[in-house]
Amino acid sequence: MNIFEQYKARFDATQEQEYTLQEYLDICKEDPMAYASAAERILDAIGEPELIDTSLDPRLSRIFSNKLIQRYPSFDEFYGMEDAIEQIVSYFKHAAQGLEERKQILYLLGPVGGGKSSLAERLKALMEHIPFYAIKGSPINESPLGLFNPAEDADILEEEYGIPRRYLKGLMSPWAVKRLNEFGGDISQFKVVKLYPSILNQIAIAKTEPGDENNQDISSLVGKVDIRMLEEYPQHDPDAYSFSGALCHANQGMMEFVEMFKAPIKVLHPLLTATQEGNYNSTEGMASIPFEGILLAHSNESEWQSFKNNKTNEAFIDRVYIVKVPYCMRVSEEIHIYQKLLEHSSLRNAPCAPDTLHMLAQFSVLSRIKEPENSNTFSKMRIYDGENLKDTDPKAKSLQEYKDSAGVDEGMEGLSTRFAFKILSKVFNFDPVEIAANPVHLMYVLEQQIEQQQFPAEVQERLIGFLKEYIAPKYIEFLGKEIQTAYLESYSEYGQNIFDRYVTYADFWIQDQEYRDPETGDILNRVAISEELEKIEKPAGISNPKDFRHEIVNFVLRARADNKGKNPAWNSYEKMRTVIEKKMFSNTEDLLPVISFNPKASSEDQKKHSEFVKRMTERGYTEKQVRLLSEWYIRVRKSQ
Repeated sequence: MNIFEQYKARFDATQEQEYTLQEYLDICKEDPMAYASAAERILDAIGEPELIDTSLDPRLSRIFSNKLIQRYPSFDEFYGMEDAIEQIVSYFKHAAQGLEERKQILYLLGPVGGGKSSLAERLKALMEHIPFYAIKGSPINESPLGLFNPAEDADILEEEYGIPRRYLKGLMSPWAVKRLNEFGGDISQFKVVKLYPSILNQIAIAKTEPGDENNQDISSLVGKVDIRMLEEYPQHDPDAYSFSGALCHANQGMMEFVEMFKAPIKVLHPLLTATQEGNYNSTEGMASIPFEGILLAHSNESEWQSFKNNKTNEAFIDRVYIVKVPYCMRVSEEIHIYQKLLEHSSLRNAPCAPDTLHMLAQFSVLSRIKEPENSNTFSKMRIYDGENLKDTDPKAKSLQEYKDSAGVDEGMEGLSTRFAFKILSKVFNFDPVEIAANPVHLMYVLEQQIEQQQFPAEVQERLIGFLKEYIAPKYIEFLGKEIQTAYLESYSEYGQNIFDRYVTYADFWIQDQEYRDPETGDILNRVAISEELEKIEKPAGISNPKDFRHEIVNFVLRARADNKGKNPAWNSYEKMRTVIEKKMFSNTEDLLPVISFNPKASSEDQKKHSEFVKRMTERGYTEKQVRLLSEWYIRVRKSQ
């Protein structure tokens, strides 16, 4: 199938289909979705969640306390939003069950650039997936069940067609009442159409935005009289009315109200009756217009707070179901957000040096975290990302302790994802010749932008502090490791040799036995063995060598049982990996001449340099970045 055939097939699949009222009732007997509410239909579109047992994953178990969590494939691109999505789905579940939520406005509350609009767009897109049935010709796409009287028809409809009485609202639109009178009370003359909600055609999906006191009235929600029709019909006649308001278009679907609390309060009044009573008044003297749908609103916290603090708005506040949409608070998920944004831009194939996105994500999350007591913000950020700091920072608290201390508003302030992506755009385009990103340019751009944004003095000081205190030192450490790894030709083999030798020496030392070197024949007594062990331990600053040696040997003995008697990999035990890397990377003087881009004294040095550059490019750097980062690293090391 080519693109044109596929497009036509997709178009044809969503075209309306016509039925008689009797045929519609027969469909209801077989398919409950034929009379389902908007909440039930969107639940069906969202689909069943994947159940994830977080106890099986060390990182997830620390984040979610070993709970069984639900993840919805429909929202798989909304990283770090599990709580907000779970609350949204709960709202639809309860509304679908006919509980109080069906009378409430779903309100997404969060900071700028936190993902509220994206969530709203996804919900509207999901609404398009499931068709619904409406009276043919109805300007508000009203349900055919609105034609029946709940008091008199409910029993028959439930017995014959299995339609529960709660689906009968007993309210016809003024348009349907006029048609019924024209048909002489014969409802069989009404036709029914199967429709697919459509954002483009405003079928069961509508969007409205706030105006101001001078240029917005309730007609944007409820419609208004069509002056062209006044020649033929009186002003209160339904056929003279233009059902053009957002509530009219969104019946049996979803209405999105952007920045709702920026709208004048008089404009919001129709929403109260639409949600609570299932109808609203027109601007003319017609009967009430029915509404069965979902009202979705979102705005920033400042608008919500000013609206909430006004006591005259209490009735409205009671009808709002708040879902907080804070910024992402986990570095790993924040990186996924940047990757998604890059994927949808021309930068998707542009080189991005290792640690660039990670560094930006760390900086963004640090800006959103509330300062903890008796702990540092960097450790708190790592705990939020599911890291285990038991060995590296004994002062770090548990994730739940941090959250309890921070309160419910954490993540509602800080640097937005939008701000971070603008930073990323500048970093990729920093070099006029090469479109690429690297952490050194990122740190420079961040510092520049923080100063240009003119944040309050204490905020600016805090952000610059993150750069100087955490981000830059951690990157020097990371880049040093990258350079050392590329410098050492047989990095893994070298690390394994140190590991195996350490384990052997430690084992003999614990058993208080002499060790004979099989290659040289030299015999080492316990003191000599301890000296050899210290050569590995001292660069890493091991404070209690005796306990450390016992710990490593015990670990290896246990691991050998599952590894056919062989030693485990040198980097399989975090503590030991750190010790070995510090030993390997303690002699930086040897590598500086090799990584430098100055003219080389010998062909041997030149060969080593070329191999170093080649291995760095294999690790994800461009040649230009290798030069820039190496020179930056040499400069930093010399200044320390």
